Amino acid sequence: MRLSSRAATLLAVAAALPLALTACSTGSTDASAPSAKQTKAKDPNDGLRTGAQLKKLLAPASAFPAGYTVEDDNTADSGAELLSTSARKTTKPDCVSLESTSWIQVTGYKNSSSFAQNDYVNAQKTEEIAQEIDEFPAAQAKDAMKQIAAVATRCATFTDTDAHAKVKVAGKATAGLGDEAYTMTLTSGKWQNGTTLVAARSGSSVVTVLSTAGTDNGAASAKKLTTTILAGLKK
Repeated sequence: MRLSSRAATLLAVAAALPLALTACSTGSTDASAPSAKQTKAKDPNDGLRTGAQLKKLLAPASAFPAGYTVEDDNTADSGAELLSTSARKTTKPDCVSLESTSWIQVTGYKNSSSFAQNDYVNAQKTEEIAQEIDEFPAAQAKDAMKQIAAVATRCATFTDTDAHAKVKVAGKATAGLGDEAYTMTLTSGKWQNGTTLVAARSGSSVVTVLSTAGTDNGAASAKKLTTTILAGLKK
């Protein structure tokens, strides 16, 4: 999971803001500063939703199977401010991350402009359904989807860290979900049920879902939840 790393990022940004403001308010005026008449570069985050806004667009509890409850420890968002997205890492993806919430990090993007996520489990805590919405500048949103499709090939097989089981990953483009979508299915001979991951882009929003619910590797519940979130983003 990436909750800890994201929390650290948010704290670092918050701590740096007062220093940045102080630096900008002291000293003499820089003669080389650009004129107010000059055209200001467009902010790549213009028009993007904040984490606080995305939190309201996550699917409600009623969208999950009866008996499922939210995991407070896995609930997070980036708040009311937009962040600067990080450059994408081009190293081999950490394939084991596909088994975790916030699995979008396998794209190589450490953080998006904003995000909101939560995670629901059944009473026995043997099944899990997780949802996340990330906002990116348009070009990065499209690239994130491209990288997700590439991960299915680069992580075609990997070893599970808990059961030390060999995991197979099968991926395919998925029609009818948002502007573009991709589905991955994770299976292992040592698991009772597999995992379905769905990523779907709607404009600059990238929805990622993980499900182990049911007896179909989580396929039906993952698609249903993705459809629900996308509908909310269109309103």
